[in-house]
Amino acid sequence: MRKEYETVIGLEVHVELATKTKIFCSCSTAFGSQPNTHTCPVCTGMPGSLPVLNKKVVEYAMAVGVATGCQINQYSKFDRKNYFYPDNPQNYQISQLYLPICHDGGIEIETKAGRKIIGIHEIHMEEDAGKLVHDDWEEVSLVDYNRSGVPLIEIVSEPDMRSAEEVIAYLEKLRMMIQYLGASDCKMQEGSMRADVNLSVREAGAEKFGTRTEMKNIGSFKAIARAIEAEAVRQIDLLESGGQVVQETRRWNDEQGYSYAMRSKEDAQDYRYFPEPDLVPIVVSDEWLQQIRDNQPEMRDEKLKRYQETFGLPEYDAQILTSAKKLADLFEATTELCQKPKKVSNWLIGETMRLLKEHEMDPEQLSFSPKNLAKVIQLTEDGTINGTVAKEVFEEVFARDIDPDAYVKEKGLKTVNDEGALRKAIARVIKENPQSVEDYRGGKEKAIGFLVGQTMKAMKGKANPGIINQILKEML
Repeated sequence: MRKEYETVIGLEVHVELATKTKIFCSCSTAFGSQPNTHTCPVCTGMPGSLPVLNKKVVEYAMAVGVATGCQINQYSKFDRKNYFYPDNPQNYQISQLYLPICHDGGIEIETKAGRKIIGIHEIHMEEDAGKLVHDDWEEVSLVDYNRSGVPLIEIVSEPDMRSAEEVIAYLEKLRMMIQYLGASDCKMQEGSMRADVNLSVREAGAEKFGTRTEMKNIGSFKAIARAIEAEAVRQIDLLESGGQVVQETRRWNDEQGYSYAMRSKEDAQDYRYFPEPDLVPIVVSDEWLQQIRDNQPEMRDEKLKRYQETFGLPEYDAQILTSAKKLADLFEATTELCQKPKKVSNWLIGETMRLLKEHEMDPEQLSFSPKNLAKVIQLTEDGTINGTVAKEVFEEVFARDIDPDAYVKEKGLKTVNDEGALRKAIARVIKENPQSVEDYRGGKEKAIGFLVGQTMKAMKGKANPGIINQILKEML
């Protein structure tokens, strides 16, 4: 009989911080530039170059620590983690092992099983490595050092998660908190949030953990969920067949749905850590720490309450609008411009969410301005365009952030309010559709809907359906 097993999961989440410059030099952290254009002697590991710590990195790390209920180490240090990869120009990474900036925190998640606290073992600061670009055509690997030295925090959880559902709930909560803090955009598609999954299985009820494997740098929530489920099945099948799980680092191939071994898993002693000799310890004064606490922004739970109380929004609206900082920012900025909170909410929850789903985008990828959404709302409210045209205009705003006023004028989309022109079109529709006219006069109210549609078609969608309905009834 097959045994019952429990999955034990801990995460190491790497988050690139939203600083303008790198952690130890003044090179830009901008994403997507030409390879090796944001580099200098420090971030390419040239002999004799010395690192200088970016103060903003420490402030972001502390802000995330405060938000996740961590203890802040007011005396912390950097260490050298020695390893030899082509994308690591110094042959070591400056990180924190012995005295990290934050420790012993936790965040509350909610799943179908209820609420649960996921412990955070520590948060430490470190520098990112470069990036290897594999050219299969030429059969070579190229190195881009633009990412080398980009500041990271690594958030190490306790092994408190037991399912893919809990892992995704934890990651979503963590991402939302960090975005609200402005510490990172957490765009997984650009690598500014990456997760390593440490996973083991054990017999249900056992106290001792099984042997864990680590899957590195998985780039989306869906891929993480699939990787967890597949790795748990692999380990259980291995144990059931009398084999043993080997502690190793594995690479998850999401397209093919399986993982494969990369290397045996290193322990701390393999990296030969020692204190970083070129950087002094970080001493955080009581005043500095208090300043970080005082500057914490309004987080989701507070916004949720305020949106219902101040703007009179239903809880459903408030839940969706606060689910991503980008949506909340768009809502607040647009509402300030047009003073129509429920209308703004309807556009964001309706058309915006529909288009996001259609284009398989995250809210963080939204690029249209509050000003142009406010203009679409205003044009609709004052009757310049009707609802159907408004959706067409908004699709252009969503895609290209066009000026709605100019677009409506250029495309001739203004609603026709000329009663003479409308009556002429309606008379023609009545004449061409005697059966529908007869049906309506015979008591079939729905028949008027067809006649309204035919009139809208005749007016090329540029008319007010309500006014058409009114004139139709009068003329019939």
